[in-house]
Amino acid sequence: MGIRAVLWDVDDTIFDYARADRAGMRAHLAAEGLDGLHGTVDEALRHWKELTELHWRRYEERPEGGWQDQRRHRVRDFLERPAMTDAEADAWFDRYVAHYEAAWELFPDALPVLDLLAADYRQAVLSNSSVHAQEPKLRALGVRDRFEAVLCAAELGFAKPAAEAFHAACAALELAPHEVAYVGDRPDTDAVGAREAGLHGIWLDRAGTGGQPGLPRVTDLHQLPALLRADTRFGAPSTFG
Repeated sequence: MGIRAVLWDVDDTIFDYARADRAGMRAHLAAEGLDGLHGTVDEALRHWKELTELHWRRYEERPEGGWQDQRRHRVRDFLERPAMTDAEADAWFDRYVAHYEAAWELFPDALPVLDLLAADYRQAVLSNSSVHAQEPKLRALGVRDRFEAVLCAAELGFAKPAAEAFHAACAALELAPHEVAYVGDRPDTDAVGAREAGLHGIWLDRAGTGGQPGLPRVTDLHQLPALLRADTRFGAPSTFG
């Protein structure tokens, strides 16, 4: 039996998280009067990105530490205020979120491909975020109704690349792992993690960096339907490099 469902990552896969995060933080720094906190605005943005990646990795390794806590740690480290209370950190982050949400956009290829695949595949989301964050985002972007289920690490207690996270999503769809393809922008966390859990892992390499021989890869979501049709078992090297 071939692939019956496509399971999606959200951030930097269908939703342009990096652009929204950058635009939102730039506006937030200006509003807070913090343009010079870490040198230039670009340097501050790079530092925010580094802290985001650091604390997300820690959260993925230990999700029981709490999704809210990783946000608070980011704020304290960025502002260099380790004694900042939870309430103060939450309020600062909430003000940032208002700017971040104003910059939300899907990637241009996301909606056409979601709609094209809907004729042949069931679709759902598995994210390392939280349902609290992703449900409103998908609704605001107008695509929540494309997905049968939205599952996230914060509620599952397991984060990608743990097999338990992928298996929980398959169980929600009542499908075996080999009947599900997973699409995400991070080769190890998404594509390799899915493959090791028994799914068909597909790496969305928008930057065209390559460097993962044998891993099914697309550089644009418009390539995805052809890849699914051409080799549902992914037994041959990807024709997209």
